[in-house]
Amino acid sequence: MEAIKYSASGEEIGKIELPASLFEAEAKNPDALLYEVIKMYRANQRQGTSSVKFRSEVHGSGRKLFRQKGTGNARVGNRQTVVRVGGGCAFGPKPKDWSRPIPKKKKRLALKLALTRQAKAGQVIVVEKLAFDEAGTKQAIALLDKISPDARRRLVVIDGSDPVLIKSFSNVPGVSMDRADSLYTYEVLHCSQLILTEDALKRVEEVFGS
Repeated sequence: MEAIKYSASGEEIGKIELPASLFEAEAKNPDALLYEVIKMYRANQRQGTSSVKFRSEVHGSGRKLFRQKGTGNARVGNRQTVVRVGGGCAFGPKPKDWSRPIPKKKKRLALKLALTRQAKAGQVIVVEKLAFDEAGTKQAIALLDKISPDARRRLVVIDGSDPVLIKSFSNVPGVSMDRADSLYTYEVLHCSQLILTEDALKRVEEVFGS
């Protein structure tokens, strides 16, 4: 599997061989595995902090509003009843932990399958080096327009944390960034163009290649 290689200025300089350990992954049922891992990942992103007050938690007097008989009205209890404005809520949400464990082997294989799919679709680009003298969104946009002009969602992967690069790319619409050692399946499949630096590609192979 090969990918187009670009220089730091955005000029095409040839092709680079992608490591087979990452970009030639196979599985018995890849769609089911990717679905399972992505579903678990998205569940883990839920905060689960939605909460309502039940009848017993609403502040107010517990006094019966009026007598049981003789008024012509329906029978009623106190002001906290769920049928009154300001009363409690019946069957509402309470804080809940939605997280699910993701087995390491499944997570790693799913990432390799995602990388393989992007490579087969020709959506992987390798840049020799990303280095700006100073932070600037204009130069980031100019570079992206050269190497991936038609991509709607781009994922730029770098090795380590470079504040200049992060500031340069963070304001570009449709662009997200991540470190090579924290890459995950959902963001790889969600992007329409995966852009890695050469150092990032080597780092991804070191961390996830085994």
